[in-house]
Amino acid sequence: MQWSDYTNGQRIKILRGEDVRQSDLAEMTGLSIVTIQKAEQDKQFTLPTLMAIADALSVDTSVILGQQAPRRAMRRDDRMMLRALSQAVHDTAAGLLPDSIEAPAEAGLQDAIDRCWNLYWKGHYSEAGAITAPLVAQAAAHLHIQPVGEQAEAWGLLADAYRLAAYVANLVGARDLAYAAIGHAQSAAESSADGLRPALVASGRSWVYLRDARLPAALALAEKAAVDIEPRFSKATPEQLTVYGSHVNFAAVVASRMGDKDRAAAFLSQSHATGARMGNEHRAHGTLFGPVTATTQAVGINVALGETGKALALADAITDTSQLTEAARNRYAMDKAMAMADAKMWDASLDVLEKALTEAPQWARHQALPGVIVQKVDRASTARLRRVSKLIGVRPGIDGFSPATRRTAL
Repeated sequence: MQWSDYTNGQRIKILRGEDVRQSDLAEMTGLSIVTIQKAEQDKQFTLPTLMAIADALSVDTSVILGQQAPRRAMRRDDRMMLRALSQAVHDTAAGLLPDSIEAPAEAGLQDAIDRCWNLYWKGHYSEAGAITAPLVAQAAAHLHIQPVGEQAEAWGLLADAYRLAAYVANLVGARDLAYAAIGHAQSAAESSADGLRPALVASGRSWVYLRDARLPAALALAEKAAVDIEPRFSKATPEQLTVYGSHVNFAAVVASRMGDKDRAAAFLSQSHATGARMGNEHRAHGTLFGPVTATTQAVGINVALGETGKALALADAITDTSQLTEAARNRYAMDKAMAMADAKMWDASLDVLEKALTEAPQWARHQALPGVIVQKVDRASTARLRRVSKLIGVRPGIDGFSPATRRTAL
C-alpha cells in the first residue's frame, strides 16, 4: 500500500505517531479535539484545519494530501529540524536575519561549529541539524558586523555552517536543501581566507551528486577537488594531509560505485599512502582521516566493486577501530555485514548488523544500507531476521517507500 492510497485522516494519524496524542495535536494547533477527531475520521477537513495541522506536524500540506510521501525515517522532531534548517539557509542567503539574533565572537562561533561536527560524526543528525539552524544565522550575523576588508575569516565560518547544513540535509534525503546549502557554502568559501575550504565544499557537492545518483559528475568533481589540494608529502601539515586523504578516499568511493576498478585502486593507493604518512587519525575542518579510516573505507569500496574476498580479508586484519568517529565505525560495520551477506555468511552478517543497530539507533534510522542487507540475507534464522527488521524500523507500504537497493543506499 502506497502513501497516496491512505485517506487524509489516516495520513494525519500516521504522521502524528504514537508520541503525539489527539489532545496534544489539538493543543499544538489551537484547534479543538473534536476538530482533530473529525479530521482523522475524514468527516470534516477545511483548508484552515489542513494548514494548522501541517504546521504543527512540520510537513508540507502536500504530504497530508498524499501528493508526496514523507521521507524515510522522518519523525516529527526530524521534520521540525529540517524546516528550521531550511528557513535558516534560505533566509540568510537572502540577507534576512531574525531581529533577536546576536552576533557571537569568532571563538564562540568556531566552538559551536566544532560541537555540531562532533554531533554529526556521532551519528546524531537531528541534534546536529537542530543546532546548525541557529548557527547559520549566527554566522551570517557575525559576518554582517565585520568591517569591509576584514571579512575573510567570517566568510570561512559561514561556509562551514552552510556545509554542515548541506551534509545534514543530504543525509536525511532533503536533496533540494542540500543543493541550496552547498551552493551558498561555495560562494562563502570562495571569499574566505582558507585555501582548503573551496575544496572541502567541492567534495561536499560531490557527495550530494553521489546521493543523487549523478555518478560521473560526482567522480569528476571529487577528482578535481583532490588534485587541487594535493600537497607535497615532505612539507604537508597534518591538517593538509587530513583533508587531502579524505578527498582521495571519497574519490575512490565514487569510482567504486561506478564499477571503475582501476580508478578506485589508484585512489585507494593514494589514500593508503596518505594514511601511512600520517601515522594516526587526525581531525580537521569537520572531517577525520588516517590509516584506520583508509583501511575501513577500503572494505566498503571492495564490497561495492564485488571483491567480497578482498573486503573480508581486509576486515579480518582490522583489530581496532576506536580511533574512528562513531558514525564511521557504524558505517564500517554495515560494510562488513554486507560483505558477509555477499559471501552467504547469513548469521554472521546479521550478528554484525544487529549489534550496530542496537548500539546506534539514532544513526541507524537514517541509513538505507541495513534494508539492503536484510533483503539479501534470506536464509538466516527467521527469529533473528524478524528482530533485525524490527530494529530497522521501516514499515513497507505504511511509510510509502520502495525497498532500498545498492543504488539508493549510496
